[in-house]
Amino acid sequence: MVATAYTFVLEGAVGHLIEVQVDISPGVVGATIVGRPDASLLEARDRVRMAITHGAPPWPSTRRVTILLAPGDLPKRGTHFDLAIALGIKAADGGVPKEALSGTVLIGELGLDGRLRPVAGVLPMVMAAARRGFRRVFVPEPQAREAAMVPGLEVFGVRSLAQVVAQLRGEEVPVAEPVTGPSGSQLLSWRGEDRCDALDMTDLIGMEDAKFAVEVAAAGGHHLLLSGPKGAGKTSLAERIPGILPDLGRDESLELTAVRSLSGPLDPVDGPCTRPPFRAPHHDASRTSILGGGSGRVRPGELSRAHGGVLFLDEFPLFRADVIDGLRQPLESGEVRVVRGEEAAVFPAGGMVVLAANPCPCGEYHPSAGQNRCDCPEVVRRDYRRKVSGPVTDRIDITRHVAPTGPRGRDPLERREGSAEIRERVAGARERQAERYAGLAWRLNGQVPGHVLREEWPLPDDGRRRLDDALLAGRLTRRGATRVHRVAWSLADLRGTGGPTDADVDAALRLRSGDPLPGRLTAAR
Repeated sequence: MVATAYTFVLEGAVGHLIEVQVDISPGVVGATIVGRPDASLLEARDRVRMAITHGAPPWPSTRRVTILLAPGDLPKRGTHFDLAIALGIKAADGGVPKEALSGTVLIGELGLDGRLRPVAGVLPMVMAAARRGFRRVFVPEPQAREAAMVPGLEVFGVRSLAQVVAQLRGEEVPVAEPVTGPSGSQLLSWRGEDRCDALDMTDLIGMEDAKFAVEVAAAGGHHLLLSGPKGAGKTSLAERIPGILPDLGRDESLELTAVRSLSGPLDPVDGPCTRPPFRAPHHDASRTSILGGGSGRVRPGELSRAHGGVLFLDEFPLFRADVIDGLRQPLESGEVRVVRGEEAAVFPAGGMVVLAANPCPCGEYHPSAGQNRCDCPEVVRRDYRRKVSGPVTDRIDITRHVAPTGPRGRDPLERREGSAEIRERVAGARERQAERYAGLAWRLNGQVPGHVLREEWPLPDDGRRRLDDALLAGRLTRRGATRVHRVAWSLADLRGTGGPTDADVDAALRLRSGDPLPGRLTAAR
């Protein structure tokens, strides 16, 4: 007899449907798994056999069991296939009605006693199941809340194989011991972001030019480069960007939570991610930790974990050359593609990338007279700056120099805007973008392809001529012109007008080149 159960396999954050076809027939006694399984899947034969023997007997011990994971040309890895394999065997042996497996996805690792254990990647697999039209899913009990984040599916959180069999038979579900949730060590890596919650823009004195640039970047999801001597406030400014970002939308929230699910089972008490993340890896981080990869199962990197939020790369010139070069494609496309042998994993990377750099290795160089205490030779400064120039900076939308605030700039009566006020303006600008791009493949100005902008949302004639002049003079590349176009629309969205003006194009050019902004522009905030 042949029966089919259904589960999913992940390539990055993309889920592929797997049909677990089981045949039980006369022949040499034993169990065989075919369909390009990895070592953990080959071990499933023993796990599933013991789980059925102890948790939902009998095991077909006098016949041959053949298990096909289709499609056969797709590599399979992981322990989450156990439940689907076990139910496929029970259905082929007559222990479960075959029709009960129709429209049902089965996810979970089995213990030898038949209990179900949590696995990584439940949320993206359930999201893929919903897109394929499945109507219900069985997952380990601690991950039921995680699976329930996806609307339109009936979610069953179960503790054991016996409970799943009883549910599919329509019988009374037996009592089982609670399933062990994820260990604390799996959860610690996500707690470091909370420290930014207490930071506010009112803490910063002066820096109006840089604050305005940060607001524009947040409004349109633009990448940002902050340069300046040490102690000027670059890190303090970057750490406050999450505070001016609005809450994540439903789609962004699910995407970010799915990325975290790929790194390990989520805390059962946590709901979906609602606040934009802030990730700030050390400059000694490897390419794999930033972009994703790893031995065995490919995992998302810091760039994907910052999806919908901020990835802050402080002391950017000190990062490894392969990390700097590896950022080119994600900065352009908004996603990370990790290709390794026959495996190609795709992870979202739709967050803001904020770079911070000193003007020289010692961090003391300042062009203003009387403030320059740098003793680095000019050739050293030039080599240091060269690390943040070229193809990477061409993909940065906004560049700002942050100058130290002197004692005269500390006016005790100065009114400083708080993060809540700025967040309200940023949220309004993003709402306008959501209306403009409704039904399209992007959400923010920083994500819109250049040819679409030029055809659907062009600049005014004066602004277009200004961009053309900059292109002809060699001050802009074609990619740079597209990014100026995007920033001009973000300026217009912040003002709440129907489109960018020539003044917006001029300001966008200044924001990109790092030239000072007119005082009237920052004062109008």
